[in-house]
Amino acid sequence: MNPLLTQAARGLSDVIFPPVCVHCRALVTTVDGPPGEGRAFRHLCAPCARQLDYVQPPHCATCGHPFYGVVDGARMCPKCEGLDPAFREGRTAVLFKGPARALIIELKYHRGLHVLEDLGEIFRRAPHVLASVRGATLVPVPLHPRKARERGYNQALLLAQRLATAAGAETQVESLLRRDVDTPTQTAFDRRTRMANLKNAFALAAGAALNPDLHYIIIDDVFTTGSTLNSCARTLRRAGAVKLDVVTFGHG
Repeated sequence: MNPLLTQAARGLSDVIFPPVCVHCRALVTTVDGPPGEGRAFRHLCAPCARQLDYVQPPHCATCGHPFYGVVDGARMCPKCEGLDPAFREGRTAVLFKGPARALIIELKYHRGLHVLEDLGEIFRRAPHVLASVRGATLVPVPLHPRKARERGYNQALLLAQRLATAAGAETQVESLLRRDVDTPTQTAFDRRTRMANLKNAFALAAGAALNPDLHYIIIDDVFTTGSTLNSCARTLRRAGAVKLDVVTFGHG
């Protein structure tokens, strides 16, 4: 469709069905911001958008959580001690709270595919994340087939696609992993329990082949303890990945 017609159709749709902020439920006025600030959010109102806590360097080299104050050299935050990461570095776009959390909940649990546009815009406003993934192969954390059937899509794959589009420069997405073990939701478990639950949970996808010269980046929605990402990283390491990092939308 012609871009002008698309914009006109969207404007008419917003008049008839005004978008609602996923965080505070107020009506959203989708007016473009000042030059250089990116496009307006369609599913976050302006006050909630200002609450997004973008991560800036310096940050933990493992999980991407920001350090506050002056930091000398690469450092690991206390939350990552004992993780023994199988990847080199981790980065995250925002802290997983408030409006950022509301967007992911809408996507994961309410079939909110409409918020992907805003998630992509958040990636576009995270230059240190874009710089780290540009030209790389993004590998989404897979869902178990049962959960994929129930949800209808893999949110990590959709996030990886949005991130690749935002980064450009031949950044690509490849689903190189499969999930063989249908683990329970890991939210309530500590790292030790998560690691035990995730043992042998992932395997290389059928027909997947890795090139040791390529840069692979595992993509997930949230970095919590890092257990899921690390389990995926170990699988890719065994398959021959050498340059291996992780990126998440949020850190919580």
